[in-house]
Amino acid sequence: MRRLAASIVVLVLGATLQTPAEAHSCKPVRVPGAEYSETTCGRDLTTLGGRTNPADYAGLTHAALPQPTPVLGTQVDGYFPDSSRTNANNGWNHDAQFVLRLPDRWNGGLVVAGSPGVRAQYANDRAISDDVLAKGFAYAATDKGNTGAEFYRDGTRPGDAMVEWNERMTELTRAAGKAVKQYYGQKPRQVIAAGISNGGYLVRWQLENHPELYTRGVDLEGTLWTEKGPNLFTFLPSAIRGYEQQNPRLITKAGFDGKSDFLWDYHYTVYWKLTQRIYAAELDPTYTGTEGDYNYRTRPQAHQAVRRIALTGNLKRPLVTIHGTYDSLLPITQDSDVYAAMVRRAGKAQLFRYQRVEAGNHVDGLVDAYPDRLVPLVPLLRKAIPKI
Repeated sequence: MRRLAASIVVLVLGATLQTPAEAHSCKPVRVPGAEYSETTCGRDLTTLGGRTNPADYAGLTHAALPQPTPVLGTQVDGYFPDSSRTNANNGWNHDAQFVLRLPDRWNGGLVVAGSPGVRAQYANDRAISDDVLAKGFAYAATDKGNTGAEFYRDGTRPGDAMVEWNERMTELTRAAGKAVKQYYGQKPRQVIAAGISNGGYLVRWQLENHPELYTRGVDLEGTLWTEKGPNLFTFLPSAIRGYEQQNPRLITKAGFDGKSDFLWDYHYTVYWKLTQRIYAAELDPTYTGTEGDYNYRTRPQAHQAVRRIALTGNLKRPLVTIHGTYDSLLPITQDSDVYAAMVRRAGKAQLFRYQRVEAGNHVDGLVDAYPDRLVPLVPLLRKAIPKI
């Protein structure tokens, strides 16, 4: 990576507001370590009228999720030094992008999130940011350092791109805490890690490895990576084969709930093959077979790469995990059920609260297509973030 002198641009929109300390003239907020940032003051911070990208969060929430009310404050958009360019947001074509939102009415807390899937930094804006801002939290999010279906091109060793995900979450949490102290005149009283899917994986990893940075965490269907399995490679190939061979038993044997079969067409088309392909490209790039033929047990290179990102269950801060039984991407029996058992084996059950939600699926956008068959999970995530 090449570190450049930090560049700051200040944008003034709307009337002058009051910070907790004094009337301000939109002085820039310095995010430690950022290569470039733009401070936007005196405007709504929510998706109702703020600076965001709806494409980042499309499909992650259901239509009935309450619309936000405006929250006035200051927003900082920018990026940390990085050499990859998968993220085109803001016209920057630069990775390691982040967003930091500082409401005028602050409750003393900070929520830090990483993007789900391979989406960019605004992906949690509807699910998490709108709600926590309304409750007075400052909010920060990272793109994890690489985005998109070719995220695996970032780095040189198998697993490098995903190792960077954890590093970028740590980097942003440290920088956001310092920026919050600079802006409000005091450090956050609590720092909450929150995330969905891959963002949920980041929450688990951070609470296992950097407890000094967080008060607690909340993850919705966090991705489980363990070297011996289960992980994506141990159940997705079987699901793909079952679908292609019209053998539902292979799909349920892989861990998917048979009552979620109405979702399998969609997940095979949109998620299963693509997910298997791009994660194999990241963690096992020498594999040249088809997605359904992949056999993790015979792939030592993949084991070595997964070891670099694996979870242990050794929590060091309180965590709430929420997962739906109809999850048709990360089946609950192969993911959060297993993580809960890992936490118990690590002797950390007192730090863990687990909500298994009947008929919850991986993305709430599908609730609109099946309102009588699916339960939305984002409202439960929102409820869990403010308190345990």
